[in-house]
Amino acid sequence: MFLLEAFHWSQLLQPQFYIEHGGLWLILFVVFAETGLFAGFFLPGDSLLFVAGIYSTNLAAELWSTGNEFTDLFLLMSLIAAAGIAGNATGYWFGKKVGPAMFNWKENLLFKRKYLIQAQEFYNKHGGGAIIVARFIPIIRTFAPIVAGIVGMDQKKFVSFNVIGSIAWVFSMLFSGHFLQKWILSEFGFDLKNHLEIIVLGIVFFTTAPVIIKLFFGKSNKAS
Repeated sequence: MFLLEAFHWSQLLQPQFYIEHGGLWLILFVVFAETGLFAGFFLPGDSLLFVAGIYSTNLAAELWSTGNEFTDLFLLMSLIAAAGIAGNATGYWFGKKVGPAMFNWKENLLFKRKYLIQAQEFYNKHGGGAIIVARFIPIIRTFAPIVAGIVGMDQKKFVSFNVIGSIAWVFSMLFSGHFLQKWILSEFGFDLKNHLEIIVLGIVFFTTAPVIIKLFFGKSNKAS
């Protein structure tokens, strides 16, 4: 009862909540869900990996700490990247299963067949790059593999770029968090662990700003 009273849904948006209440295993589940399941779109991705980098020593110790920061980081990266690959693969599989039927759905206010055709043409032309770039964009990374499956993106191409995108995403976020924490603490005596809220807000801003700008200016250009 105490746990239910103490819990608030907003904690699900805070990376430190997962690290404190589930550690590495919960992080793996969140990455899996956030990169391929419809219900996982609201979960933290970039910020969770960045904060995981800050706590990498503690997280590695839950499994097998080697005493070497690079080995610990590569161990975490391998496991988390595998969870991201599995998440995208699940999303692609789901999209591939429901995709053919969607082309026969009756059109309505929310569903237009032309959007599927446009998405199909986009993935045929930029599919690989889209899968990689989507990894770094919140919400988009949840639905990109599902849409890729719906429009029938070549499976071999998807698998290749899924692996590349997941490794690049996890590596950049995890290592950035670890070494930025280490450098700032050494040079300025400033511990990022005491200011995680600001860090998370900063990451959310920098990852979503390009999308917001693109949407805003895209509409402005169409209007003009």
